[in-house]
Amino acid sequence: MTTITRITATKRVPMDSMRKTALVAGVFYLITFISIPTLALYGPVKNHRDWILSSGSHTGVLVGGFLEVIVALAGIGTAVTLYPVVKRQNEGVALGFVAARVLEAVMIFTGVVSLLSLVTLRQDLGGAAGANAAALVTTGASHVAIYNWAFLLGQSLMPGINALLLGSLLYRSRLVPRVIPVLGLIGGPLLICTVIATLFGGFKLGSPELAALPVAAWELSLGIWLVVKGFKPSPVTAGMTAADSAPAFHGVTV
Repeated sequence: MTTITRITATKRVPMDSMRKTALVAGVFYLITFISIPTLALYGPVKNHRDWILSSGSHTGVLVGGFLEVIVALAGIGTAVTLYPVVKRQNEGVALGFVAARVLEAVMIFTGVVSLLSLVTLRQDLGGAAGANAAALVTTGASHVAIYNWAFLLGQSLMPGINALLLGSLLYRSRLVPRVIPVLGLIGGPLLICTVIATLFGGFKLGSPELAALPVAAWELSLGIWLVVKGFKPSPVTAGMTAADSAPAFHGVTV
């Protein structure tokens, strides 16, 4: 008696477009956290007014600038990736989220350019004979001030606005558990109020902002959820799935 064993190959279920969108958006959100080391990397140039006159390595500033450029591009990526989904909830608010992300990236680039300019000045003039030390120190301080203001408006104010825009869309659409956008809806106004208080002298410019923690928690939890779980079933996802699976009829001649 002969026994024939059949081996059945299991096919991997392809990832649908909604899951891909959620995964890409989640990865972009997690990438935005790679600039955390800049808090230490920028320490020498921000805390020492005569940094431009000193000698030594400036690799930390270059690495920090590179990381912030990645963050700026990843921020735009989050908005562009999520726009086709969240626009089904409210297209105007979704478009505002994209615009806010682009503006945030512009402010990040402005801050990066101000610090990278200091690296160039340090290389060309910092140790040059006859250089006006007082003028260089003043120039260095002005570039650091530009970075601090760009950071306040770009990486403090805009994330608060983004949290309100995207948080409201996700809360109403139920694409993720509501506790996640609630973090953004609470942290956004808190961060915006802190920025306004800083503008009017309530807080020192460039000082750590504890008010940013709820917004950071909102973005981190959103990124992790989108990577691990994806979007929850909702009328938005149902509509997009139906649109993707609908058969396309071309001209048929009878």
